[in-house]
Amino acid sequence: MATRPACRHGERPTSLAGCPSSRPPASFKRGQLSKHAALAHNRPDGNGDVTGARVVVADDDVLLRQGLASLLGRAGYDVVGEAGNAHELLDLAREHKPDLAIVDIRMPPTNSTEGLDAARVIREELPQTAVLLLSAHVEVEHAMDVLAGGEGTGYLLKTRVADIDDLVETVERILRGGSVVDPALVQELVAARRVEDPLDALSPREREVLALMAEGRSNAAVARELWVTEGTVEKHVHSILGKLGLPETPDGHRRVLAVLTYLEAR
Repeated sequence: MATRPACRHGERPTSLAGCPSSRPPASFKRGQLSKHAALAHNRPDGNGDVTGARVVVADDDVLLRQGLASLLGRAGYDVVGEAGNAHELLDLAREHKPDLAIVDIRMPPTNSTEGLDAARVIREELPQTAVLLLSAHVEVEHAMDVLAGGEGTGYLLKTRVADIDDLVETVERILRGGSVVDPALVQELVAARRVEDPLDALSPREREVLALMAEGRSNAAVARELWVTEGTVEKHVHSILGKLGLPETPDGHRRVLAVLTYLEAR
């Protein structure tokens, strides 16, 4: 396991590369990470406090892996291990039983689907461990395979994890049982429209709401995006679930099923 380089006292990581250079990148907003670290200690939403959640990070790119570990550590998470290949990942997962595994889909030795295969094993052996897949490219079939596994799953392109706010928000959502899909993946799936579209029954506004749901947004976030009240969004969501014919389930996964229906239909 590689050792993360320590920053000098008082410095914060400004990117996935770790410690700051003499001039931080323009995309970094001063105070972003400290804001998340402070808020991590006060989460009264009832969905479970994710402060100190145990995370393993697996990627053969050392700089990306160490950068992720550093950022997550400074945001209040407990990074219990780093892995450079699928075998190391499985060993760490079985040893630490983490709350979240962040996994690169393509890993050594063949750089094909070793990471994805390891993620499947983790979901089977450790169902309480959430999984966030990372990929350098949009790989639709891989994303669908993981997202169909239910709550606590996510799929992001590596270009997205360089944004600290997006990364921390995504990790929080997944740890609370959410399902997060990279917008680029949604756009890719929109290009592959089915002849029989199960979404034909939805109104244009309902399609907008469902598209935003597919990006992992909450009702409140959808309301802000569409400039409507949260109550209006809740009515749209209820109508969408009914029109898609999704059965009532005690585990509350109808929203995830609606998102999967949307992705599969586009």
